[in-house]
Amino acid sequence: MSPENLTNMTVVFVHGLWLHGESWGKWIAFFRENGYAAVAASWPGDSETTEATRQNSAAVAGYGVTEISDHIARQLKTFEKKPILIGHSFGGLLVQNLLGRNLAAAAIAIDPAPIKGVPELPLSALKSSFPVLGNPFNFKRAVSLTEQQFRFGFTNAVSEHEAKELYATYAMPAPGRPLFQAATATFNPKSATKVNTANVTRGPMLLISGAEDNTVPPVLVRSTLKAYRASTAITEFKEFAGRGHSLTIDHGWKELAEYCLAWLKDKQLWSGDGEFGH
Repeated sequence: MSPENLTNMTVVFVHGLWLHGESWGKWIAFFRENGYAAVAASWPGDSETTEATRQNSAAVAGYGVTEISDHIARQLKTFEKKPILIGHSFGGLLVQNLLGRNLAAAAIAIDPAPIKGVPELPLSALKSSFPVLGNPFNFKRAVSLTEQQFRFGFTNAVSEHEAKELYATYAMPAPGRPLFQAATATFNPKSATKVNTANVTRGPMLLISGAEDNTVPPVLVRSTLKAYRASTAITEFKEFAGRGHSLTIDHGWKELAEYCLAWLKDKQLWSGDGEFGH
């Protein structure tokens, strides 16, 4: 990610496990068309493209939530003004981490991986994470999903044809360590997935849930919302019917992007005329 001497309010997109920053390409173009500067953050070990990362999967292995969030934090500090963050899945957890550290003007977390304090363990979430958690040696490895596993965890709410296309286009290896950290958070008082949910000085946050998501079912996102009840800062929730974990990359991506844009405008975080709210 490069600051590129950006002068408009910047939106930084944060990917999650098994996706690359390239997966935000349509979102970046959409937000640029609507007056924002927009870029994708990288995770440590990411190559320039999805395909290049597939060919060098060992480079992403071993990194955990703390290392990844600090890596992105360094990228955010290159901007003159705090950017807006939009993250998906583990990217949704990461943007909460960074917003809680007052490193962003606002955050939108889409189907976010559960932060510490979210105790529910839905069966579908356990099944979607089993390709990693089923082998303790995956803690230090980069793990790939089979097409069938991607179908269950990401593309269960789209057609078989689209599911195959999305897998071929976007799926890539991911570090196993963040999933182990999320799975053990309840028993670890110093868990890396802990977020400053009590921060009252942070910017506004929107939590988005896909109603048909197997990886991060709505119960987890609603529980995340409850975790912020001690803070008076703006925290809102939106659920999209019929949408699975691929909601940021499948045919319905623009519905979400338009909702996010409208939410930012409502919060006076708008770049359309070059003027900024907060």
